[in-house]
Amino acid sequence: MHREQRARHGFGWGERGPHGFGRSGRRERVFEQGDLRLLLLQLIAEKPRHGYELIKAVEDSVGGAYSPSPGVVYPTLTLLEDLGYARPTEEGGKKLYTITPEGQAQLDSQAEALAELKGRVDQAAAASRGRDAPQLVRAMENLKTALRLRLTRGPLSDAQVEALAAALDAAAKAVEQA
Repeated sequence: MHREQRARHGFGWGERGPHGFGRSGRRERVFEQGDLRLLLLQLIAEKPRHGYELIKAVEDSVGGAYSPSPGVVYPTLTLLEDLGYARPTEEGGKKLYTITPEGQAQLDSQAEALAELKGRVDQAAAASRGRDAPQLVRAMENLKTALRLRLTRGPLSDAQVEALAAALDAAAKAVEQA
């Protein structure tokens, strides 16, 4: 089954996983064509929002697995405005986007596609849970830094090498069992 067929049939995010990284390490698009536009319209329908709030809402909806760039979000908002689906108003020097009746009609007509999109977004959020936990990132960085600092202080004795290896092995085992 091709990637497009898998995505269309709800079988996930394609061959490269929910985070959008393939074997090459390059980032792939998280959303299929039109998905981000539909999600932004849905978010605006929930409540009027600024562009930055929409970026954060999309990031939150996928559990931090993806954060759309302003270079993607703002042109999409302009497109929604041009299509007559969203209307911006100035508020404190920023545009606050609200859905129009035409936008709500478009959203209503896309209910099935929106439900499928929500399922994929929820799947990505569930898959990313814990992967980007800041506490884990901090702890891993602390371990790397401590080990690097210790190794730069000078050579280790055989007993020190054994003790450090045992500590690292014990930590790895604890992580595997968690």
